[in-house]
Amino acid sequence: MNDVISTILNHRSIRHFEDKPLTEEQIQTIVTCAQSAATSSFIQAYSIIGVKDKEKKKKLVELTGNQEYVEKNGHFFVFCADLYRHTIIGEKEQKNVNPSIESTEKFMVALIDTSLAAQNAVIASESLGLGICYIGGIRNNLEEVKKLLNIPDRVIPLFGLAVGYPAHITDKKPRLPFEHVYHEDQYEQDMEKYFRQLNEYDQSISKYYESRTNGQRKDRWTEQISNMLLKQNRMYMKEFIQKNKLDLH
Repeated sequence: MNDVISTILNHRSIRHFEDKPLTEEQIQTIVTCAQSAATSSFIQAYSIIGVKDKEKKKKLVELTGNQEYVEKNGHFFVFCADLYRHTIIGEKEQKNVNPSIESTEKFMVALIDTSLAAQNAVIASESLGLGICYIGGIRNNLEEVKKLLNIPDRVIPLFGLAVGYPAHITDKKPRLPFEHVYHEDQYEQDMEKYFRQLNEYDQSISKYYESRTNGQRKDRWTEQISNMLLKQNRMYMKEFIQKNKLDLH
């Protein structure tokens, strides 16, 4: 096993960081690695906002659901799906690119491009001995996030990424079984096998939580996820996307 694979397999979310900022060289390395990710048709439909201002970070803590590690980290990145740049390209070249930009396909391309770039940034960060935590709570209050960071239309903040020196290393959380995720030639739909795999995974997750919390928590994965899905959240997203001139047709 080489160092890259070892780094990837050793991933876990870090929520407590040392009070030590990243250097400019580290930030540039992480962003440059993000830019080296694959991009559909070379469209490069994303932007990354680094947040250093202390007051803005404090406000982001509030907007993301009071997650203090949004403020207390080595550096905070906001990854954005960005089709504003391509609107400007159309104006520069005097071509009407808006119908394409407003399509569901190009919106999906922007989401995928951003996610690929972010994961490259994560692997780069972890290879430098840093820890990371994705912050989906950025999407709790997108209008306020856009105002705070002066983000134009056709740019959607998708998630934050807290990066820093780990103050505490957590246990690695077990993932779904390989056989449950990987299918060959067709999607496996044997329900007996499907439920057996889920039941086995439930047991491993329950043991993980029990060990991590000294018996205070024993919930199963399917229990946890079904309860999460019962709660409808961020249901304003379609309206927000359309308001930001990504009409999705």
